[in-house]
Amino acid sequence: MKLAIGKETVAAEKRVAASPETVRKLIALGFDVSVERGAGLTAAVTDDMFAQAGAKIADGSDVYKDADVVLRVRHPAAAEIATMKSGALLLAQLAPYQEKDTLKALAAQGVTAFAMEFVPRITRAQTMDVLSSQANLAGYRAVLEAAAAFGRAFPMMMTAAGTVPPAKVFVMGAGVAGLQAIATARRLGATVSATDVRPAAKEQVQSLGASFVMVENEETKAAETSGGYAKEMSDDYKRQQAELIAETIKKQDVVITTALIPGRPAPKLVSEEMVRSMKPGAVIVDLAVEQGGNCALSKAGEIVDVNGVTIVGHLNLPSRIAVDASALYARNLLNFLTPLVDKETKALKLNREDDIVKASMVTDGGQIVHSQLQG
Repeated sequence: MKLAIGKETVAAEKRVAASPETVRKLIALGFDVSVERGAGLTAAVTDDMFAQAGAKIADGSDVYKDADVVLRVRHPAAAEIATMKSGALLLAQLAPYQEKDTLKALAAQGVTAFAMEFVPRITRAQTMDVLSSQANLAGYRAVLEAAAAFGRAFPMMMTAAGTVPPAKVFVMGAGVAGLQAIATARRLGATVSATDVRPAAKEQVQSLGASFVMVENEETKAAETSGGYAKEMSDDYKRQQAELIAETIKKQDVVITTALIPGRPAPKLVSEEMVRSMKPGAVIVDLAVEQGGNCALSKAGEIVDVNGVTIVGHLNLPSRIAVDASALYARNLLNFLTPLVDKETKALKLNREDDIVKASMVTDGGQIVHSQLQG
C-alpha cells in the first residue's frame, strides 16, 4: 500500500500531516510512505528526518501518483486532486461547508474523502478528534497573542515601586479552546471569568479557578447537542445574555472569544457598542474570525484598533504553534487510519457501516455522500 503526505498549499498553513514518529508507525502498518519535498520544514521537520524514519522524499508532481492513501492538514488544490487516483482515500480537514467545489472535484476524481472535522465526539474516537487537539492549542496560543498585544502584565506584581494588579480576562465559550484559554490565563496569573450557553460548562470553568457568567433559564438546559456542541439560542436568550455580557465586558482587560457553530456563521457575541465601552488598552482575541467572527469589528487576518482597544483577528491559530499542532494532528490521523488496515493482510479494509467512518466520510464512489452536504 502506498501512502502520500503532501505539502500544504493553503496560504500561511505551516502544519504538516505527519511526523517522524507517525511515519515509522505507518510503515509498521504496511504502508510505503512518500513525503513531498519540504512538506515539514515550517513545522521543524526536515526531509532528512522523514527519510531517517523510512519515508521516501518525492517531488510535488509525483507524490500523489498511485497513492492508496493521502494525508493532508487542509483541503488539496484542484491541480493536486487531479493527480490522485480513483479509489484513493484522503484524510484531511476539508472545510466541507465552505469548500464545496473541492468536494465536487474529489467526487468527480473518484476519491473517498474523509473530513476530519466530522469525526464524532464519542469515546472510541477521542484519539482521532482533530478539532479538540487543534482547538486546545488554539486556546493556549490565543492567550499568548493577547498577552503580547496587552500593554500590561498578566499577574499581580508587588514591588517597592508599587503593586501591579492582575489582568482581568474574560473567555467567551468554554469548549476545548475556551477551557485551555482559561487554564493558560490562570497560569499567567490573571483573574479569569468565562461564559457559555451550556450549563454543564459551569462546573468545568469553576474547576479551573475561573468564575462563571451566564443567564440561566429553561432554554439553557437544552443548549447542548448530543455530539457535545453548543446549539444556537433564541433571540430572547441572546438579548438577555448580551445585556449581562455588556456589563461584564466593560470591566475586562482581555476578552477571548471562541464560540463556533458547525456549518453556521459564528455568533456575534461582542457588538460594536460593547467594544467601544471597553477601556483603552484592552485586547480582544477572536478565535472565530475565519467563520465571520464573534466580534462585530474583528477583521480576518488583521489586528485593528478601535478607540484604543486592540482586536486580534489572526487566522489559523494552530498553525502559529505548528510544531506541536502537527505532532498532535499526525497522531489523530494515525489513530483514524489504523483501524482501516487489516492486521493480518496489511491491506485497507474499509467498513462503511462503522459509526466513525459513516460520520466522517464525505465523498465515495463518485458522489458526495454526507447527508449534511447534499442538496
